[in-house]
Amino acid sequence: MAETTLQQLAEHTGGRVVGDGATIITSAATLEQAQPGQITFLNNNKYLPLLKTTRAGAVIVGEELESVGALLVAKDPYYAFMQAVVLLHGHRPHKPVGMSPLAQVAPDARLGDNCHVHNFATICEGVIIGNNCHIYPGVFVGPGVRMGDDCIIYPNAVIYDGSVIGSRVIVQSNASIGQDGYGFATHSGRHHKIPQIGRAVIEDDVEIGAGSAIERGTLDDTVIGAGSKIGDMVTVGHGAKIGPHCLLVPQVGIAGSAAVGHHCMLGGQVGIVGHVKIGNLVKIGAQAGVINDLPDGASVFGAPAIEADKARRAYALIEYLPEMRKRIRKIEKRLDHCEISD
Repeated sequence: MAETTLQQLAEHTGGRVVGDGATIITSAATLEQAQPGQITFLNNNKYLPLLKTTRAGAVIVGEELESVGALLVAKDPYYAFMQAVVLLHGHRPHKPVGMSPLAQVAPDARLGDNCHVHNFATICEGVIIGNNCHIYPGVFVGPGVRMGDDCIIYPNAVIYDGSVIGSRVIVQSNASIGQDGYGFATHSGRHHKIPQIGRAVIEDDVEIGAGSAIERGTLDDTVIGAGSKIGDMVTVGHGAKIGPHCLLVPQVGIAGSAAVGHHCMLGGQVGIVGHVKIGNLVKIGAQAGVINDLPDGASVFGAPAIEADKARRAYALIEYLPEMRKRIRKIEKRLDHCEISD
């Protein structure tokens, strides 16, 4: 853990100090839990009252505000906080182990410089791995896989044959990349497996969450675009295309051949049917069910997913529906009585 001054942090993040720049910062914490010597951030006005009670040594904010302590004013407080956390704590270190004698590595597999393969990892024939990669225990890298530089494959992840992995890719534990897609032809009441001859292609700077599954394509490749971040327990179906720099929160399910544009945000448990096209910069709220194409910039939620403002109004009425039903039935009875009287 590093130690620095608030002024040094400001210079590192491109912000400016309000208060004592000589304040010593040793670690990071939440706004509510932070103690002297720790730095935190405010990125949501909901937590504005905590500025007057926090014990933090400094708070990163987007504009100068009234506070009990020092401030670091930055254009993007959350990004500046990320920079501070990296400087103070760094990313998880990876122990250099070289090539474990308990790993199984095919004689013709090619590994770049400074790669580390842990106990009981399996690297099959024809695999090509770049420089500075870490392959943790229990990982299976199938025949013909191509992997770039600086990748981290955590324990028990599986990368099936022929998959293509870019550089600086992180695959969390128990994830599966390139397994067969869910493709069957039903004939005379029986389901016949369709060979999946496409690949799974993971571009540069992608992270795949724990327990996630990226299916290979039936014919076309399944592609996860550069810089996209896939949460835990996400399934991406065969032949789906996820554009660059998307965020898929845990438990998202995307069916085969769906296409998602760039910089899209999908909330938890979102479901997208197959063969639809999601535009760029689209936001889909948690548990939404998308059954139609969505244009660029759309913001939707609900099942089926509809435009966000309409959905808010519709869902706001749900708790009143039983009472509304009672009132409507009373009105109907009165109308029936009026018709009888006539």
